[in-house]
Amino acid sequence: TLSLHDALPIWLSHPIRSGEHSQTGFALGLVLDWARQTGDDALAAELEAEVRRLHAGDRDCALHLEPSGHDFVSPCLGAADLVRRVLPPAELAGWLARALPQIPTSGTPEALAGWLPVAGATDRTDGKLVHLDGLSLSRAWMLDGIEHGLPPDDPRRAALRAAARRHAEAGLAAVSDEHYEGGHWLASFAVYLTTRRGRPEGR
Repeated sequence: TLSLHDALPIWLSHPIRSGEHSQTGFALGLVLDWARQTGDDALAAELEAEVRRLHAGDRDCALHLEPSGHDFVSPCLGAADLVRRVLPPAELAGWLARALPQIPTSGTPEALAGWLPVAGATDRTDGKLVHLDGLSLSRAWMLDGIEHGLPPDDPRRAALRAAARRHAEAGLAAVSDEHYEGGHWLASFAVYLTTRRGRPEGR
């Protein structure tokens, strides 16, 4: 059986930018959090190098094409939430300007919250359509992480915070045991959000 360290040289040539389980941004973010939490410095260092290799050149992510009909994680925000775990605040600010230039730097309260519309489930008895409730939760969690990875005076923080609040409200309202299709997994995403898993300390 291969250990994680044995498997590390077998890296993808490109990131997987899907809206479901195969997305590497979401998965590598969780693995990096684990490596740091458990003190596995060698694994964390190798992951950090891979994040830079896979995402350093990201630009103009097509956020306007999201979501697909059954996404539960955002390809664009998943990559950004992974990168913010690796880059220092000033470097992240420059990367984000290239990768997601759509984030507002000012505007009315509605503009600051509405630049990323919420896409809730239209049928919570459908196992695929209910993914969009999970998307609200994962977007809120990732937006919060990205905001707190930026410098304190970054003008995009207000828009990230406002969009995160709107998505959190929608996503948390959908967490229930009424239907198995969402009830068996949405709570795990709510825990990521409410515990602010992986958010940078002190920011």
